[in-house]
Amino acid sequence: MNDVPRVRVTGPPRKRAATTRRSGRREIEADTELGRVFMQSLLREQRRLALGILTVLGLTVGALPLAFHLVPGLAQVRVGPVPLSWLLLGFLVYPWLLLLGWIYVRRSEANERDFASLVEEVDR
Repeated sequence: MNDVPRVRVTGPPRKRAATTRRSGRREIEADTELGRVFMQSLLREQRRLALGILTVLGLTVGALPLAFHLVPGLAQVRVGPVPLSWLLLGFLVYPWLLLLGWIYVRRSEANERDFASLVEEVDR
């Protein structure tokens, strides 16, 4: 065979190429396709929540004038000295609006927490 000695060629240890990890925050800030998907999902959830609250508001408070129009006898109903229409539209609507606002804020914050945890999962 060949009497050529074997030579081992070595050099400094090579560094592995740094793998770039995707960061959800960076994706959103850079306005990449993935970042747009993240933002669209948040906006879709917030829009769905807002439309749901507006629907409930429209079906309850918005239907009161229609009910008084369709049932004329309701205009003569009194609760004590106060007409029912004044009681409903002047007093009971405001706690209802506060409740709907409170529900909206709570669900909106929950949507944002879910979104933040989703983006943080991508960061891991």
